[in-house]
Amino acid sequence: MIKEIIVVEGKDDTVAIKRAVEAETIETGGSAINKDVLKRIRLAQERRGVIVFTDPDHAGERIRKIIAKEVPGCKHAFLTQEAATSRGDIGVENASVEAIREALANVRTDGKRGESAIAWEDLIEAGLIVHPEAASRRLEMGKRLGIGYCNGKQFYNRCRMFQISREEFEAARRHLDEEEGAGS
Repeated sequence: MIKEIIVVEGKDDTVAIKRAVEAETIETGGSAINKDVLKRIRLAQERRGVIVFTDPDHAGERIRKIIAKEVPGCKHAFLTQEAATSRGDIGVENASVEAIREALANVRTDGKRGESAIAWEDLIEAGLIVHPEAASRRLEMGKRLGIGYCNGKQFYNRCRMFQISREEFEAARRHLDEEEGAGS
């Protein structure tokens, strides 16, 4: 049984989580997350810890940001859009048991938003922003680092929030560059 309580968006997500692991969930009821739900998440974080596991789409990111702001110190699990998509629908409920288990095995903790080992210039140099292939490179780097896909600014913020080390960043970049080199 997973000790932490997993925060998901809806009932179908809860069903998918329980199919993959033994865990309890809190459902936000979609992107209209309210004060009562935040209060329950805060209590869960204080007593058992929380893993935020929202859909890899705009609404899921919005919920994740709200929770991270209101309830610091949560863990975060991420699915790729490919792993969460079925017949054009994106959501945790569409992910395979294996994908859910893998995401939960690779949770990231929301650390203190202090100085980061990764600078904005590192993202430019790595071709993650201001580059013709920046979006696809961020997608791959997000997979490798376990922080999901997002725009450049959010990628930088997640590197800070999840305290991605320079070593992790450089290793992921090296693998990405090697893969791209092999594909040419």
